[in-house]
Amino acid sequence: MTHNPSTAAQPKQSAPAAQRHPAKPRRPAPAANPPDTRTPQQRVRINSPLTLLAVVPGLLGFEPADSIVVIGTNQPGAEVQLTLRYDLPEPAAPRGAAVIADGVTSILTVQHITTAAAVAYGPDSAVAPVADALRTRAAEAGITLTEVLRAEGDRYWSYVCSNPRCCPPEGTRFDLADHPVARAFAASGRQVLASRQELAATIAPVDGDQATAMRLATRKVERQVTTRVGQTTRVTHRIARRRLVAAVGQPMIVDAISRYRADGTLGPEPAAWLTVALRELRVRDDAWARMLPEYNAAHTRLWADLTRLAQPGYVAAPASLLAFVAWQAGDGALANVALDRALADDQRYSMARLLRRALDSGAPPSVARLPMSPDEVAASYDAQEAAADAEAADAAVAG
Repeated sequence: MTHNPSTAAQPKQSAPAAQRHPAKPRRPAPAANPPDTRTPQQRVRINSPLTLLAVVPGLLGFEPADSIVVIGTNQPGAEVQLTLRYDLPEPAAPRGAAVIADGVTSILTVQHITTAAAVAYGPDSAVAPVADALRTRAAEAGITLTEVLRAEGDRYWSYVCSNPRCCPPEGTRFDLADHPVARAFAASGRQVLASRQELAATIAPVDGDQATAMRLATRKVERQVTTRVGQTTRVTHRIARRRLVAAVGQPMIVDAISRYRADGTLGPEPAAWLTVALRELRVRDDAWARMLPEYNAAHTRLWADLTRLAQPGYVAAPASLLAFVAWQAGDGALANVALDRALADDQRYSMARLLRRALDSGAPPSVARLPMSPDEVAASYDAQEAAADAEAADAAVAG
């Protein structure tokens, strides 16, 4: 971003080191917020503090609060390449500010981004430690921070500009309601929610009659599966269940994908079957392999619906698939709240952990590639099943 002295503002004094509020660690507990990463689909140029303030909510998809947002840009033209969002410091994590600064500079360095700007939302006592640490680490890493703003209420301050004539100590008033960037985002159809919590609420579990219907439907599906595999021996029971669920569920997944591409929806019983089937890795991986980018909007709707409908213990797979297609679309905010749901359901779920590492590293959507083709997925699992059959046969002979 190119700093514009005429619209920049004066920073308040940074707090002394002993009084600084530390930030959350880079690798937070499951309930904490990891960085949100996003690469925009439209061209956005940042040439003033006001434009920077207008861009951030559109990039994230929600109005940030108690956060620091870092935007990596390329020169010339300051075109946005990457956006990262972190929670602001908390006293419980004394090294948090330095950890955030280290994480940001590491991500920018790995992605060869040498110019960035930052906006923090909150009081100076919470923002200053992170801003100071970030400016120090960026300078050491050879990264130019063209602007570091703090916004609170309807005013902003700059930690870069020190000219009181254009940067008054009381801050600069701003109103983004009619800013051209805000209008451009609105015209593009990109929704900006009031908060990250409001975004998370869009994929929260259903309640009321929907929840009751899904609970009953899921129990019914599990009873059907149990009845069908109940006559098998202990050695073959697990294999029989896995194959039955895959045989029934996999075609249903393919049908659901086609249905959603045609703007369809699902009722409770087929939705229950899908959530049960997706617990089998063969079914999940087949679905993953079908996530073609050109149908991203339909896929996002499908996995968001199933994430909301899935009962406890069945959420991790659809939520992880939602995270993948959100990342694929450059929507790091949605990807992260989907991963929050996946890992809350199963903190060891490998796909969710893999995607979280990718998002934590700031990996761009361009690397969100399909793992294999559906045929390759089938061949891989066929080989595994053949090996399982041989193992089961050997166990039967030994018994």
